[in-house]
Amino acid sequence: MKLHTNKLFAGLLVLLVCATTSFGQANMTVDSVFAKYYDATGGESLWKNVKNFSLKRTYSSNSSADYDSQIYVSMADKAMSKTKSIMKRDFVYGVKGNEGWLKIPIGGSDKATRYQVKDLSQAEQDNMRLEMYELLVPFVNYKDRDLVATLVGLDQVDGVPVHHVELQGKGVKYNLYFDAKTGLLKRQKQTLSGIVTTTDYDKYKKSTYGIMYPSSLVETSSKDNSKIAITSELAVNETIAPENFQR
Repeated sequence: MKLHTNKLFAGLLVLLVCATTSFGQANMTVDSVFAKYYDATGGESLWKNVKNFSLKRTYSSNSSADYDSQIYVSMADKAMSKTKSIMKRDFVYGVKGNEGWLKIPIGGSDKATRYQVKDLSQAEQDNMRLEMYELLVPFVNYKDRDLVATLVGLDQVDGVPVHHVELQGKGVKYNLYFDAKTGLLKRQKQTLSGIVTTTDYDKYKKSTYGIMYPSSLVETSSKDNSKIAITSELAVNETIAPENFQR
C-alpha cells in the first residue's frame, strides 16, 4: 500500500511540474528565449555593441590530434582568422569578404616561418562564415542572416527542463536547448553536410567586456563519435592587428 501511495505521489508530482512548465512555455516565443539568454549573459545592449572578439582555445581529445587555437573575428569586416598550432607549427585559416585561404608553414622550425598560401574551397569558406557567429552564439543577428527560428517546445537535457529552438538556414540546421530556469544555452546540435555535431556547454565565465560565455565545452561528432574537450578564453572589442586578416 505504501509503495502504491509513493508511486501515486510521484506521478502527481510529475504532472504538476509538467503543468507548471507548460504554462511558462505558453508565454514563450523564439525571441523571448533569445532575449532571456542575452539578459542572463550580460544584457542585450552589450551584445549589440560587439564589434570584434578574440578567443584562445585548447582542443583536447587525448590524442595526437590535440591542438591550440587563436581566433580573431571582426564582425564589421565579416573577417575571421583562425590559427591552429599543431606540434609548434601554425596553420592559419582566414576569410574576409569573398576570399578564403589557408597558410601552410614550410621550412624548418629553426628558421623564420614562411607560408605556402592556398585557396579554401567554397564549402570551407562557408563553414568558417558560420563559425564566425557560432563561436559566440549561432542566433546573433539571425534575421539579417536569413535564418529561420522556430520554438519547438519543452524538452529535457540531462534531466534539466529546456526550451528547444530550431534555427535553420541554407545548408545548416541548429537545435538549441536553453535552460528553462537560467536562460543559458545548455546544448547545441549542428547539422551540416549530414554530420551532427553536439556541443555541451558548461562553466559560464564573465569576460572583461561583461558578456558571459561558456569557458568549458565538449563537442561530439556523429562522423566518428569522437569527443573533444574545449577550454575557451574570450576577449571582446579589444584591438586586433589588421594583419591578422591579411591573406
